[in-house]
Amino acid sequence: MKVVCSNKRAYHDYFIEEAFESGIALLGTEVKSLREGKASLGESHVIIKGSGVFLLNCHISPYSHGNIANHEPLRTKKLLLKKAEINKLRGKIAERGFTLVPLKIYFKGPLAKVEIGLARGKKLFEKREAIKEKEAKREIHRALKTSNRGQ
Repeated sequence: MKVVCSNKRAYHDYFIEEAFESGIALLGTEVKSLREGKASLGESHVIIKGSGVFLLNCHISPYSHGNIANHEPLRTKKLLLKKAEINKLRGKIAERGFTLVPLKIYFKGPLAKVEIGLARGKKLFEKREAIKEKEAKREIHRALKTSNRGQ
């Protein structure tokens, strides 16, 4: 499994309750650009419209060796999920106040996949607590690292 890009901001801004693996409908030049690792999930989000699930604002750079038939970088991409999964996601989003967030794009064999997460937003104080915990772990790791060097 080769990870092309991941959305670190999603883990900072949301509690990820459940993750789903989804296929993604891409053009040929988009696949080639993904294989070069030129994608970003920074401002992207997932919506359910009608009977489909779509990935919006996912930036896949134009293919470097492409011609005039190159793709648009911010094209809306359809995610490939089963109807039962779509209905499950639609129910959870409507009833409990969840949202769908793309977590990472990766290749599983020859196929491009997107991991989407069913997420609940964090409050500001929860984000601050998460930052404090991360800094405390980092300090402990540094202290242990320096104490091991002295021996």
